[in-house]
Amino acid sequence: MASDLSSIFVITFFAISFVNHTPIHLVLAKKPCQFPAIFNFGDSNSDTGGLSAAFGQAPPPNGLSYFGGPAGRYCDGRLVIDFIAESLGLPYLCAFLDSVGTNFSHGANFATAASTVRPQNITLNQGGFSPISLNVQFYEFNDFHKRSQVVRKRGGVFETLMPKEEHFSNALYTFDIGQNDLTAGYFSNMSTDEVKAYVPDYIYSQGGRYFWIHNTGPVGCLPYIMDRIPVLASQIDGHGCASPFNDVAQFFNQGLKKTVEQLRKDLADASITYVDVYSLKYSLISQGRKHVGFVGFKQALRACCGHGGKYNYNKNLGCGAKVNKHGKEVLVGAACKDPWTYVNWDGIHFTEAANKYIFEGIVDGSFSDPPTPLNMACYRN
Repeated sequence: MASDLSSIFVITFFAISFVNHTPIHLVLAKKPCQFPAIFNFGDSNSDTGGLSAAFGQAPPPNGLSYFGGPAGRYCDGRLVIDFIAESLGLPYLCAFLDSVGTNFSHGANFATAASTVRPQNITLNQGGFSPISLNVQFYEFNDFHKRSQVVRKRGGVFETLMPKEEHFSNALYTFDIGQNDLTAGYFSNMSTDEVKAYVPDYIYSQGGRYFWIHNTGPVGCLPYIMDRIPVLASQIDGHGCASPFNDVAQFFNQGLKKTVEQLRKDLADASITYVDVYSLKYSLISQGRKHVGFVGFKQALRACCGHGGKYNYNKNLGCGAKVNKHGKEVLVGAACKDPWTYVNWDGIHFTEAANKYIFEGIVDGSFSDPPTPLNMACYRN
C-alpha cells in the first residue's frame, strides 16, 4: 500500500445523469485501500470465537440466523466485524484462541466476550468478566506477530495459514471495547492513562498504521443493565433507556475522542478513524421502527432470546438456558421467531439485523471523525 499520496491518485469517470444527458466528468479520486488483513481487539461485540474456545461454545440458538448453529458469536448471526471483513473482501476472522480449523493468513481476532479495558482482579465465574483484558490481547498480538513469522518459514501448509510480515504494516486494526468497564463501574473513575490504554499506540510500535476505533455504545439501553441495576423513574429517558449509564458512556467517549485527536498529532504517519457507534446505536433504539423497510425493528429494548420479565431477560436463565422438569431437560431460553425485527438478541448483544444496520451506517464514514469511509481508512486526514 503506497504511503506517497501523489502516487495513488487515479483518473475515474462517472456519469452525473444519463436521464438528462449531462456530460461525463473527469474527477480525481483516491484509490480504495487494499487491506490484506484485519487484526481486531475487543469484547463480545466483536468476538468471533475467543471466549468459546477458552470456556466452552456459546450454546444454541446462537448463530441460527446465518451460520445455522453456534459459531463462537453471542448473536443469532454475524457481527459488525464480520460485515467489515466481507466489505473488504476478506474471510471472517478466526479467533486467536481457537486452535481448531483456524486460518490466520488474513488476520486474527483477539477479542473475547466479557473483556474489559482495565484488568479485573476476579475470575470469570466470580465477576462475569473475561481475564483476557485489553492488555492481555496486546500481549497475545505481540506473541502472534513474532511466532507467526517463525512458523511461516516452515513452508507448506504453515506458510498458507500465517500472515505475511508485510501484512502487519498494511493491515486494518479495529477496536471495539469498553462496554464491560462501564458495567463494572469503572468508567467514572478511570484515569487519563487508563483511557489512553484503549488507544493503539502499542500496536503502532509494532508497525500498525491504520486504525478504526469504535467508541462505546449506549449501555443504558441494554436489558441486562436495566433489569439488574435499578434507577429512578425520573432517570429513564423518553425511549426507555437508563440515562445515568448512557451519560457515563458519553463521558468516556469524550475522553477517548480527545485522546485520539492527540494521538493523530503524536503519530505523524498513522491514520486513526474514530467511529461514533454510540450515536448510531442510540438512533437505532430510539427510531428503530423507521429503519428497515415498511416493517422496521418492532422491538427496540426487549430481547429476542431469553426468559421472562419486562425485557425477556433473566440473568440466571439466559439465551439457550434449559431447566429440568420431571427428569427431562426443557428449553426455557428460546429465541423469538423473527429476530430480524429485534434490536437486541439476548439482553446484552445485538441481533445480526441490528449489526448489519450499524455496519451500513458506519461504512461510508457518516459517523466517523474524520468522515472517512471504511475503504479509505488508510489515508491520513
